Amino acid sequence: MTLERIKPHLPWITLIVLVIIVSVIDPNFLNPQSMMSLAADIVPLFIMALGITFAIYIGGIDLSAQSMANMVTVVATVFLASMGAWVAALCVLAGALLGAFAGFVTTLFMVPSFISTLAVGGVAYSVARWLSGQRSVSMDAAQRDELFGWMIGTTQGIPNELLIAAGLLLICWFIERRTMLGRNLKAIGAGELAAVASGIPVARYKIAAFALSGGLAALAGLLFAVKLSGGAPNVANGFLLPAIVAVLVGGTPLTGGVGGVINTMIGALIVAVIRASMLYLEIEATQQQMFFGLILIAAIAFTIDRAKLRIVK
Repeated sequence: MTLERIKPHLPWITLIVLVIIVSVIDPNFLNPQSMMSLAADIVPLFIMALGITFAIYIGGIDLSAQSMANMVTVVATVFLASMGAWVAALCVLAGALLGAFAGFVTTLFMVPSFISTLAVGGVAYSVARWLSGQRSVSMDAAQRDELFGWMIGTTQGIPNELLIAAGLLLICWFIERRTMLGRNLKAIGAGELAAVASGIPVARYKIAAFALSGGLAALAGLLFAVKLSGGAPNVANGFLLPAIVAVLVGGTPLTGGVGGVINTMIGALIVAVIRASMLYLEIEATQQQMFFGLILIAAIAFTIDRAKLRIVK
C-alpha cells in the first residue's frame, strides 16, 4: 500500500495511536466522563477551527479568528445588559461582517488572505481594547445564567457544549456537502482558475467563506464569554495556533480543495489528546505553543499539494 493511499486515513489512525499512548500514561483517560470533559473543554477551539476550515478549504487562511473571538467576549459582556439575548445576533453579525470585509479586501484588491485577515484581526483587537477600556469586564451572573446558562449546562449528563458543537458540525457538513456554496468552495480550492473559467463567481464565494469563518469565530467568542462570565481583549489568546493545527492535521491542506469539517473534527480531537498528554507530563503553556508550532510545520509539509505550488516565497 502506497503512502498516497494511506494519507487520507492518517488523521484517524493518528488519533487512535495517541489515545492508546495517553491511556497507557494515565489509565483513567479512557473514563467516559473524563473524555466528555476533555471534549467539552475544546469546543470553543473546535468552533473556531470549523470556521477556519472554510478559509483553508478555498486555499486561503484566516488569522483573525482569535482576535475576533476576543472582541466578541467584550461585545457580549458590554451589551448583554442593554440587548439581552439579541446580543448573540449582534456578535455573530459583527464577526460575519468583519470576515466578509477581509474576503472583500482579498478579492477586490488582490491582497493575500493572511494579510487581510491579520489586518481585520488588528481592527477587532482595537475594538475590544476600546470597548473594555483595556481591562477585563464581567457579565451580570444572574442575567448570564438566565439567557445563556443553557450553553454550559448538561442534558442527560452530556455537556451542552458538545451538543452545540455537534449541531454546528452538522450544519457545516451540510453546507460543505449538500449546497451549491459548498460545491463551489471545493471547486475554488481545487483550482481557482478552472473555477473562474467555468463561470463560478469566485469573488462572491470567497467572501462567503471568510464570512462563515468570522461568524463561527464570533460564536466561539460568545461561548468563551458565557463560560468565563465576562471578556477581555486577550482571553482567547493561544487558541489560533491549535485551531489551525486542528484543521491541518485533520487533513485539510493549505492548498485547499480536499478535507473538510469532518476532518477538522478529527483534528480537534487530536489536538485535545495532545493537550491532555502535555498536561499529564506537566509541560508549561509556553512550551505547548512551541510544540504546536512544530506540529503545524510538519502538518503543512506533509499535507500540502506541491503540484499547485511551482514557487514558494
